[in-house]
Amino acid sequence: MSATSVTFPIINETYQQPTGLFINNEFVSAKSGKTFDVNTPIDESLICKVQQADAEDVEIAVQAASKAYKTWRFTPPNERGRYLNKLADLMDEKRDLLAKIESLDNGKALHCAKFDVNLVIEYFRYCAGYCDKIDGRTITTDVEHFTYTRKEPLGVCGAITPWNFPLLMFAWKIGPALATGNTIILKPASATPLSNLFTCTLIKEAGIPAGVVNVVPGSGRGCGNSILQHPKIKKVAFTGSTEVGKTVMKECANSIKKVTLELGGKSPNIVFKDCNVEQTIQNLITGIFFNGGEVCCAGSRIYIEATDEKWYTEFLTKFKETVEKLKIGNPFEEGVFQGAQTTPDQFQTVLDYITAANESSLKLLTGGKRIGNKGYFVEPTIFYDVPQNSKLTQEEIFGPVAVVLPFKSTEELIEKANDSDFGLGSGIHTEDFNKAIWVSERLEAGSVWINTYNDFHPAAPFGGYKESGIGREMG
Repeated sequence: MSATSVTFPIINETYQQPTGLFINNEFVSAKSGKTFDVNTPIDESLICKVQQADAEDVEIAVQAASKAYKTWRFTPPNERGRYLNKLADLMDEKRDLLAKIESLDNGKALHCAKFDVNLVIEYFRYCAGYCDKIDGRTITTDVEHFTYTRKEPLGVCGAITPWNFPLLMFAWKIGPALATGNTIILKPASATPLSNLFTCTLIKEAGIPAGVVNVVPGSGRGCGNSILQHPKIKKVAFTGSTEVGKTVMKECANSIKKVTLELGGKSPNIVFKDCNVEQTIQNLITGIFFNGGEVCCAGSRIYIEATDEKWYTEFLTKFKETVEKLKIGNPFEEGVFQGAQTTPDQFQTVLDYITAANESSLKLLTGGKRIGNKGYFVEPTIFYDVPQNSKLTQEEIFGPVAVVLPFKSTEELIEKANDSDFGLGSGIHTEDFNKAIWVSERLEAGSVWINTYNDFHPAAPFGGYKESGIGREMG
Protein backbone atom coordinates (compact mmCIF):
# COMPACT_ATOMS: atom_id res chain seq x y z
CA MET A 1 0.00 0.00 0.00
CA SER A 2 1.56 3.27 -1.10
CA ALA A 3 1.70 6.32 1.12
CA THR A 4 0.40 9.78 0.37
CA SER A 5 2.55 12.90 0.46
CA VAL A 6 1.12 15.39 2.98
CA THR A 7 2.27 18.98 3.56
CA PHE A 8 1.84 20.83 6.85
CA PRO A 9 0.40 24.36 6.55
CA ILE A 10 2.47 27.49 7.23
CA ILE A 11 5.72 25.57 7.85
CA ASN A 12 5.42 23.80 4.46
CA GLU A 13 7.13 20.59 5.56
CA THR A 14 6.14 17.34 3.83
CA TYR A 15 6.00 13.74 5.03
CA GLN A 16 4.74 10.38 3.74
CA GLN A 17 1.44 9.27 5.30
CA PRO A 18 0.45 5.56 5.18
CA THR A 19 -3.20 5.16 4.18
CA GLY A 20 -3.80 1.40 4.32
CA LEU A 21 -5.09 -0.91 7.02
CA PHE A 22 -2.21 -2.24 9.13
CA ILE A 23 -2.69 -6.01 9.38
CA ASN A 24 0.03 -8.59 9.98
CA ASN A 25 2.72 -5.87 9.76
CA GLU A 26 1.67 -4.77 6.27
CA PHE A 27 -0.39 -1.87 4.98
CA VAL A 28 -3.18 -3.38 2.90
CA SER A 29 -6.30 -2.31 1.05
CA ALA A 30 -9.73 -2.90 2.52
CA LYS A 31 -11.43 -5.94 0.97
CA SER A 32 -14.37 -3.77 -0.07
CA GLY A 33 -12.09 -1.27 -1.79
CA LYS A 34 -13.81 1.54 0.11
CA THR A 35 -11.98 4.60 1.42
CA PHE A 36 -13.01 7.58 3.52
CA ASP A 37 -11.86 11.18 3.59
CA VAL A 38 -9.71 12.56 6.39
CA ASN A 39 -10.02 16.33 6.62
CA THR A 40 -8.14 18.80 8.76
CA PRO A 41 -10.31 20.88 11.14
CA ILE A 42 -7.88 23.75 10.67
CA ASP A 43 -9.39 24.80 7.33
CA GLU A 44 -11.71 21.84 6.53
CA SER A 45 -9.57 20.75 3.57
CA LEU A 46 -8.86 17.15 2.57
CA ILE A 47 -5.64 15.69 3.96
CA CYS A 48 -5.92 12.27 2.30
CA LYS A 49 -8.13 9.23 1.78
CA VAL A 50 -7.74 6.19 4.04
CA GLN A 51 -8.80 2.58 3.49
CA GLN A 52 -12.07 1.77 5.29
CA ALA A 53 -12.19 -1.51 7.21
CA ASP A 54 -15.36 -3.52 7.72
CA ALA A 55 -16.26 -6.93 9.18
CA GLU A 56 -14.27 -8.87 6.57
CA ASP A 57 -11.10 -6.93 7.36
CA VAL A 58 -11.63 -7.35 11.09
CA GLU A 59 -11.89 -11.11 10.56
CA ILE A 60 -8.55 -11.13 8.73
CA ALA A 61 -6.99 -9.08 11.54
CA VAL A 62 -8.39 -11.48 14.16
CA GLN A 63 -6.87 -14.43 12.30
CA ALA A 64 -3.49 -12.67 12.18
CA ALA A 65 -3.67 -11.69 15.86
CA SER A 66 -4.75 -15.20 16.89
CA LYS A 67 -1.84 -16.77 15.05
CA ALA A 68 0.64 -14.27 16.51
CA TYR A 69 -0.71 -14.84 20.02
CA LYS A 70 0.41 -18.48 19.99
CA THR A 71 4.04 -17.39 20.07
CA TRP A 72 3.82 -13.83 21.45
CA ARG A 73 2.33 -15.06 24.74
CA PHE A 74 5.45 -17.16 25.32
CA THR A 75 7.89 -14.44 24.28
CA PRO A 76 10.07 -13.84 27.38
CA PRO A 77 8.92 -10.74 29.31
CA ASN A 78 12.30 -9.03 29.05
CA GLU A 79 12.18 -9.47 25.27
CA ARG A 80 8.71 -7.91 25.10
CA GLY A 81 10.16 -5.06 27.14
CA ARG A 82 12.96 -4.58 24.60
CA TYR A 83 10.40 -4.32 21.78
CA LEU A 84 8.44 -1.66 23.65
CA ASN A 85 11.59 0.26 24.54
CA LYS A 86 12.67 0.16 20.89
CA LEU A 87 9.27 1.52 19.85
CA ALA A 88 9.61 4.30 22.43
CA ASP A 89 13.09 5.14 21.10
CA LEU A 90 11.84 5.33 17.51
CA MET A 91 8.93 7.55 18.56
CA ASP A 92 11.36 9.74 20.45
CA GLU A 93 13.35 10.21 17.24
CA LYS A 94 10.15 11.16 15.41
CA ARG A 95 8.50 13.11 18.23
CA ASP A 96 8.33 16.43 16.35
CA LEU A 97 6.83 14.82 13.25
CA LEU A 98 4.31 12.85 15.32
CA ALA A 99 3.19 16.04 17.07
CA LYS A 100 2.72 17.81 13.74
CA ILE A 101 0.68 14.92 12.33
CA GLU A 102 -1.50 15.01 15.43
CA SER A 103 -2.06 18.76 15.16
CA LEU A 104 -2.90 18.60 11.46
CA ASP A 105 -5.34 15.72 11.86
CA ASN A 106 -6.91 16.68 15.19
CA GLY A 107 -6.64 20.47 15.09
CA LYS A 108 -5.08 20.74 18.56
CA ALA A 109 -2.43 23.32 19.34
CA LEU A 110 1.10 22.10 18.73
CA HIS A 111 2.08 22.45 22.39
CA CYS A 112 -0.81 20.10 23.29
CA ALA A 113 0.33 17.57 20.69
CA LYS A 114 3.90 17.70 22.00
CA PHE A 115 2.59 17.08 25.52
CA ASP A 116 0.71 14.03 24.21
CA VAL A 117 3.70 12.59 22.35
CA ASN A 118 5.96 12.97 25.38
CA LEU A 119 3.46 11.12 27.59
CA VAL A 120 3.09 8.41 24.92
CA ILE A 121 6.84 7.80 24.85
CA GLU A 122 7.10 7.73 28.63
CA TYR A 123 4.12 5.39 28.88
CA PHE A 124 5.59 2.87 26.43
CA ARG A 125 8.80 2.93 28.47
CA TYR A 126 6.80 2.40 31.66
CA CYS A 127 5.03 -0.58 30.08
CA ALA A 128 8.39 -1.95 28.93
CA GLY A 129 9.66 -1.84 32.49
CA TYR A 130 6.55 -3.60 33.74
CA CYS A 131 6.85 -6.63 31.44
CA ASP A 132 8.95 -8.73 33.82
CA LYS A 133 7.21 -7.60 37.00
CA ILE A 134 3.87 -9.37 36.53
CA ASP A 135 4.03 -12.13 39.10
CA GLY A 136 1.75 -14.75 40.55
CA ARG A 137 2.00 -15.93 44.16
CA THR A 138 2.50 -19.09 46.13
CA ILE A 139 -0.24 -20.04 48.57
CA THR A 140 0.27 -22.12 51.69
CA THR A 141 -2.47 -24.75 51.67
CA ASP A 142 -1.13 -27.93 53.30
CA VAL A 143 2.00 -30.06 53.36
CA GLU A 144 0.78 -32.37 50.60
CA HIS A 145 0.29 -29.74 47.90
CA PHE A 146 2.25 -26.96 46.22
CA THR A 147 -0.23 -24.29 45.21
CA TYR A 148 0.54 -21.24 43.13
CA THR A 149 -1.18 -18.71 40.85
CA ARG A 150 -0.14 -17.42 37.45
CA LYS A 151 -1.14 -14.23 35.71
CA GLU A 152 -1.75 -15.15 32.09
CA PRO A 153 -2.64 -13.09 29.00
CA LEU A 154 -6.21 -13.14 27.77
CA GLY A 155 -5.51 -13.56 24.05
CA VAL A 156 -6.67 -11.23 21.29
CA CYS A 157 -7.81 -7.86 22.63
CA GLY A 158 -9.83 -5.16 20.89
CA ALA A 159 -9.56 -1.40 21.34
CA ILE A 160 -11.69 1.48 20.11
CA THR A 161 -10.25 4.94 20.60
CA PRO A 162 -11.58 8.53 20.33
CA TRP A 163 -10.56 11.50 18.24
CA ASN A 164 -9.52 13.90 21.02
CA PHE A 165 -6.24 12.15 21.95
CA PRO A 166 -5.55 9.79 19.03
CA LEU A 167 -1.94 8.88 19.81
CA LEU A 168 -2.26 8.95 23.59
CA MET A 169 -5.23 6.59 23.59
CA PHE A 170 -3.38 4.36 21.11
CA ALA A 171 -0.58 4.03 23.66
CA TRP A 172 -2.92 3.45 26.61
CA LYS A 173 -4.39 0.45 24.76
CA ILE A 174 -1.36 -0.96 22.94
CA GLY A 175 1.17 -0.65 25.78
CA PRO A 176 -0.46 -2.81 28.45
CA ALA A 177 -1.75 -5.36 25.92
CA LEU A 178 1.76 -6.04 24.60
CA ALA A 179 3.41 -5.88 28.01
CA THR A 180 1.15 -8.66 29.29
CA GLY A 181 1.56 -10.95 26.27
CA ASN A 182 -1.67 -10.17 24.43
CA THR A 183 -2.15 -9.27 20.78
CA ILE A 184 -4.44 -6.45 19.75
CA ILE A 185 -6.72 -5.04 17.06
CA LEU A 186 -7.31 -1.31 17.37
CA LYS A 187 -9.88 0.84 15.61
CA PRO A 188 -8.97 4.53 15.74
CA ALA A 189 -11.59 7.22 15.33
CA SER A 190 -12.37 7.80 11.66
CA ALA A 191 -11.74 11.53 12.08
CA THR A 192 -8.16 11.07 13.30
CA PRO A 193 -6.41 7.86 12.16
CA LEU A 194 -3.22 9.38 10.76
CA SER A 195 -0.84 9.39 13.74
CA ASN A 196 -1.83 5.80 14.58
CA LEU A 197 -1.11 4.62 11.05
CA PHE A 198 2.22 6.44 10.94
CA THR A 199 3.22 4.86 14.25
CA CYS A 200 2.54 1.46 12.70
CA THR A 201 5.60 2.03 10.49
CA LEU A 202 7.61 2.36 13.71
CA ILE A 203 6.00 -0.77 15.19
CA LYS A 204 7.27 -2.72 12.20
CA GLU A 205 10.69 -1.04 12.38
CA ALA A 206 10.91 -1.92 16.08
CA GLY A 207 10.70 -5.58 15.09
CA ILE A 208 7.42 -6.32 16.87
CA PRO A 209 6.27 -9.58 15.25
CA ALA A 210 3.60 -9.63 12.55
CA GLY A 211 0.04 -9.84 13.83
CA VAL A 212 0.78 -8.60 17.33
CA VAL A 213 -0.55 -5.10 16.56
CA ASN A 214 -3.24 -4.50 13.94
CA VAL A 215 -4.85 -1.11 13.22
CA VAL A 216 -8.10 -1.01 11.24
CA PRO A 217 -9.63 2.42 10.61
CA GLY A 218 -13.32 2.26 9.79
CA SER A 219 -16.79 3.20 10.92
CA GLY A 220 -18.20 2.31 14.31
CA ARG A 221 -21.03 0.38 12.73
CA GLY A 222 -19.06 -1.59 10.15
CA CYS A 223 -15.73 -2.04 11.91
CA GLY A 224 -16.27 -1.25 15.59
CA ASN A 225 -19.25 -3.53 16.05
CA SER A 226 -17.31 -6.40 14.47
CA ILE A 227 -14.64 -5.99 17.13
CA LEU A 228 -17.22 -5.88 19.92
CA GLN A 229 -19.07 -8.95 18.68
CA HIS A 230 -16.18 -11.20 17.63
CA PRO A 231 -16.03 -14.30 19.86
CA LYS A 232 -12.24 -14.62 19.58
CA ILE A 233 -11.66 -11.15 21.00
CA LYS A 234 -11.47 -11.64 24.77
CA LYS A 235 -11.31 -8.08 26.01
CA VAL A 236 -12.34 -4.65 24.72
CA ALA A 237 -10.98 -1.33 25.94
CA PHE A 238 -13.09 1.66 24.86
CA THR A 239 -12.61 5.38 25.36
CA GLY A 240 -15.43 7.66 24.25
CA SER A 241 -18.81 9.02 25.23
CA THR A 242 -20.95 7.53 27.98
CA GLU A 243 -23.79 6.97 25.52
CA VAL A 244 -21.64 4.86 23.20
CA GLY A 245 -19.97 3.18 26.18
CA LYS A 246 -23.31 1.73 27.26
CA THR A 247 -23.73 0.22 23.79
CA VAL A 248 -20.20 -1.20 23.91
CA MET A 249 -20.97 -2.94 27.20
CA LYS A 250 -24.17 -4.47 25.81
CA GLU A 251 -22.49 -5.72 22.63
CA CYS A 252 -19.60 -7.27 24.55
CA ALA A 253 -21.98 -9.11 26.88
CA ASN A 254 -23.05 -11.46 24.10
CA SER A 255 -19.63 -13.13 24.11
CA ILE A 256 -18.70 -12.43 27.78
CA LYS A 257 -15.72 -10.17 27.18
CA LYS A 258 -13.81 -8.23 29.78
CA VAL A 259 -14.47 -4.52 29.29
CA THR A 260 -12.66 -1.35 30.30
CA LEU A 261 -14.63 1.85 29.72
CA GLU A 262 -13.22 5.36 30.05
CA LEU A 263 -16.16 7.63 29.33
CA GLY A 264 -17.46 11.16 29.78
CA GLY A 265 -16.97 13.69 32.54
CA LYS A 266 -18.18 16.97 33.99
CA SER A 267 -15.41 17.61 36.45
CA PRO A 268 -15.56 20.15 39.30
CA ASN A 269 -12.58 22.49 39.65
CA ILE A 270 -12.74 24.10 43.09
CA VAL A 271 -11.22 27.45 44.05
CA PHE A 272 -10.90 28.47 47.71
CA LYS A 273 -10.24 32.05 48.74
CA ASP A 274 -6.87 31.12 50.26
CA CYS A 275 -5.45 29.88 46.93
CA ASN A 276 -2.48 31.26 45.03
CA VAL A 277 -4.49 33.36 42.58
CA GLU A 278 -2.01 33.54 39.70
CA GLN A 279 -1.23 29.82 39.79
CA THR A 280 -4.89 28.90 40.18
CA ILE A 281 -5.98 30.90 37.13
CA GLN A 282 -3.36 29.11 35.04
CA ASN A 283 -4.60 25.78 36.39
CA LEU A 284 -8.20 26.69 35.53
CA ILE A 285 -7.13 27.56 31.99
CA THR A 286 -5.29 24.24 31.69
CA GLY A 287 -8.30 22.49 33.16
CA ILE A 288 -10.85 23.67 30.62
CA PHE A 289 -9.07 25.17 27.61
CA PHE A 290 -6.20 22.71 27.16
CA ASN A 291 -6.83 20.66 23.99
CA GLY A 292 -9.71 22.98 23.13
CA GLY A 293 -11.73 21.59 26.03
CA GLU A 294 -11.97 18.23 24.27
CA VAL A 295 -10.83 16.39 27.38
CA CYS A 296 -13.03 13.88 29.18
CA CYS A 297 -11.77 15.06 32.58
CA ALA A 298 -11.89 18.79 31.72
CA GLY A 299 -12.52 21.01 34.73
CA SER A 300 -15.66 22.47 33.17
CA ARG A 301 -17.56 23.19 36.43
CA ILE A 302 -15.60 25.86 38.26
CA TYR A 303 -16.72 26.37 41.86
CA ILE A 304 -15.33 29.58 43.39
CA GLU A 305 -15.64 30.54 47.04
CA ALA A 306 -17.82 33.65 47.35
CA THR A 307 -17.73 34.37 51.10
CA ASP A 308 -15.99 37.64 50.24
CA GLU A 309 -17.86 39.32 47.36
CA LYS A 310 -15.00 41.73 46.61
CA TRP A 311 -12.43 38.89 46.33
CA TYR A 312 -14.83 36.84 44.19
CA THR A 313 -15.38 39.73 41.76
CA GLU A 314 -11.67 40.52 41.55
CA PHE A 315 -10.85 36.87 40.89
CA LEU A 316 -13.36 36.72 38.02
CA THR A 317 -11.90 39.91 36.54
CA LYS A 318 -8.35 38.51 36.60
CA PHE A 319 -9.58 35.21 35.18
CA LYS A 320 -11.35 37.02 32.33
CA GLU A 321 -8.32 39.19 31.53
CA THR A 322 -5.96 36.21 31.42
CA VAL A 323 -8.26 34.10 29.23
CA GLU A 324 -8.69 36.92 26.75
CA LYS A 325 -4.91 37.01 26.21
CA LEU A 326 -4.86 33.41 24.93
CA LYS A 327 -4.06 33.06 21.25
CA ILE A 328 -6.53 30.94 19.26
CA GLY A 329 -5.85 29.80 15.71
CA ASN A 330 -3.91 27.58 13.34
CA PRO A 331 -1.80 25.17 15.44
CA PHE A 332 1.22 25.83 13.23
CA GLU A 333 1.24 29.55 14.05
CA GLU A 334 3.69 30.67 16.70
CA GLY A 335 2.24 31.06 20.21
CA VAL A 336 -1.15 29.45 19.61
CA PHE A 337 -2.63 28.06 22.85
CA GLN A 338 -5.92 26.67 21.54
CA GLY A 339 -6.45 25.18 18.09
CA ALA A 340 -9.57 23.98 16.32
CA GLN A 341 -12.35 21.70 17.53
CA THR A 342 -11.78 18.34 15.91
CA THR A 343 -15.00 17.47 14.10
CA PRO A 344 -17.74 19.53 12.46
CA ASP A 345 -20.38 17.80 14.59
CA GLN A 346 -18.60 18.59 17.85
CA PHE A 347 -17.95 22.15 16.70
CA GLN A 348 -21.68 22.60 16.12
CA THR A 349 -22.49 20.98 19.46
CA VAL A 350 -20.33 23.51 21.27
CA LEU A 351 -22.00 26.40 19.43
CA ASP A 352 -25.43 24.94 20.25
CA TYR A 353 -24.61 24.91 23.98
CA ILE A 354 -23.50 28.54 23.79
CA THR A 355 -26.75 29.42 22.02
CA ALA A 356 -28.75 27.59 24.71
CA ALA A 357 -26.87 29.52 27.41
CA ASN A 358 -27.66 32.83 25.74
CA GLU A 359 -31.30 31.87 25.34
CA SER A 360 -31.40 31.04 29.06
CA SER A 361 -29.92 34.49 29.82
CA LEU A 362 -26.85 33.08 31.54
CA LYS A 363 -24.22 35.67 32.40
CA LEU A 364 -21.35 35.67 29.90
CA LEU A 365 -17.93 36.51 31.33
CA THR A 366 -15.99 36.15 28.07
CA GLY A 367 -16.03 34.47 24.66
CA GLY A 368 -19.11 32.89 23.16
CA LYS A 369 -18.40 33.26 19.44
CA ARG A 370 -17.03 31.39 16.47
CA ILE A 371 -13.68 32.62 15.18
CA GLY A 372 -13.38 33.07 11.41
CA ASN A 373 -15.32 31.43 8.59
CA LYS A 374 -13.02 28.49 7.87
CA GLY A 375 -12.02 25.84 10.34
CA TYR A 376 -13.67 24.91 13.62
CA PHE A 377 -12.49 27.63 16.00
CA VAL A 378 -14.41 28.78 19.08
CA GLU A 379 -13.50 31.49 21.55
CA PRO A 380 -12.67 30.30 25.08
CA THR A 381 -16.03 30.83 26.77
CA ILE A 382 -16.99 31.31 30.42
CA PHE A 383 -20.46 31.80 31.90
CA TYR A 384 -20.66 32.84 35.56
CA ASP A 385 -23.13 32.68 38.44
CA VAL A 386 -24.67 29.72 36.64
CA PRO A 387 -27.39 27.71 38.47
CA GLN A 388 -26.54 24.17 39.58
CA ASN A 389 -29.48 22.76 37.60
CA SER A 390 -28.49 24.48 34.35
CA LYS A 391 -28.03 22.34 31.25
CA LEU A 392 -24.49 23.73 30.98
CA THR A 393 -23.73 22.63 34.54
CA GLN A 394 -25.09 19.10 34.21
CA GLU A 395 -24.17 18.04 30.66
CA GLU A 396 -20.77 17.39 29.12
CA ILE A 397 -20.10 20.00 26.45
CA PHE A 398 -16.67 18.72 25.36
CA GLY A 399 -15.38 22.04 24.19
CA PRO A 400 -13.86 25.32 25.46
CA VAL A 401 -16.87 26.28 27.57
CA ALA A 402 -16.81 26.57 31.37
CA VAL A 403 -19.41 27.53 33.95
CA VAL A 404 -18.58 29.32 37.20
CA LEU A 405 -20.70 28.56 40.26
CA PRO A 406 -20.15 30.42 43.55
CA PHE A 407 -20.30 28.65 46.92
CA LYS A 408 -20.40 29.87 50.51
CA SER A 409 -19.67 26.78 52.63
CA THR A 410 -17.61 23.61 52.22
CA GLU A 411 -20.68 21.46 52.91
CA GLU A 412 -22.58 23.22 50.12
CA LEU A 413 -19.58 22.76 47.83
CA ILE A 414 -19.31 19.00 48.41
CA GLU A 415 -22.99 18.51 47.70
CA LYS A 416 -22.83 20.50 44.46
CA ALA A 417 -19.56 19.00 43.29
CA ASN A 418 -20.96 15.47 43.64
CA ASP A 419 -24.29 16.42 42.07
CA SER A 420 -23.41 14.87 38.70
CA ASP A 421 -23.87 11.65 36.77
CA PHE A 422 -20.13 11.74 36.12
CA GLY A 423 -17.06 11.30 38.33
CA LEU A 424 -13.85 11.32 36.33
CA GLY A 425 -11.63 14.21 37.42
CA SER A 426 -11.63 17.09 39.86
CA GLY A 427 -9.41 19.89 41.10
CA ILE A 428 -8.86 21.71 44.40
CA HIS A 429 -6.98 24.99 44.78
CA THR A 430 -6.02 26.08 48.29
CA GLU A 431 -2.94 26.77 50.42
CA ASP A 432 -4.52 24.79 53.28
CA PHE A 433 -3.26 21.22 52.87
CA ASN A 434 -5.59 19.79 55.50
CA LYS A 435 -8.59 21.34 53.77
CA ALA A 436 -7.44 19.97 50.41
CA ILE A 437 -7.19 16.41 51.76
CA TRP A 438 -10.50 16.66 53.63
CA VAL A 439 -12.34 17.81 50.50
CA SER A 440 -10.55 15.36 48.20
CA GLU A 441 -11.70 12.41 50.32
CA ARG A 442 -15.31 13.49 49.86
CA LEU A 443 -15.27 14.03 46.11
CA GLU A 444 -16.70 11.29 43.91
CA ALA A 445 -13.96 11.42 41.30
CA GLY A 446 -11.32 9.02 40.04
CA SER A 447 -8.60 11.71 40.02
CA VAL A 448 -8.23 14.69 42.34
CA TRP A 449 -5.59 17.25 41.36
CA ILE A 450 -4.50 19.66 44.10
CA ASN A 451 -3.03 23.00 42.99
CA THR A 452 -2.57 21.63 39.47
CA TYR A 453 -4.77 20.11 36.75
CA ASN A 454 -4.47 17.62 33.89
CA ASP A 455 -1.20 16.29 35.30
CA PHE A 456 -0.70 12.68 34.21
CA HIS A 457 1.97 10.14 35.05
CA PRO A 458 2.30 6.60 33.67
CA ALA A 459 2.39 5.14 37.19
CA ALA A 460 -0.83 6.86 38.29
CA PRO A 461 -4.07 5.02 37.39
CA PHE A 462 -6.78 6.93 35.54
CA GLY A 463 -10.50 6.19 35.44
CA GLY A 464 -13.82 7.26 36.89
CA TYR A 465 -16.81 6.83 39.14
CA LYS A 466 -20.46 6.47 38.09
CA GLU A 467 -21.13 7.04 34.37
CA SER A 468 -17.51 7.99 33.75
CA GLY A 469 -16.69 4.33 33.27
CA ILE A 470 -15.33 1.15 34.78
CA GLY A 471 -11.75 0.01 35.22
CA ARG A 472 -8.51 1.97 35.22
CA GLU A 473 -5.83 2.70 32.64
CA MET A 474 -2.15 3.44 33.22
CA GLY A 475 -0.76 2.67 36.66
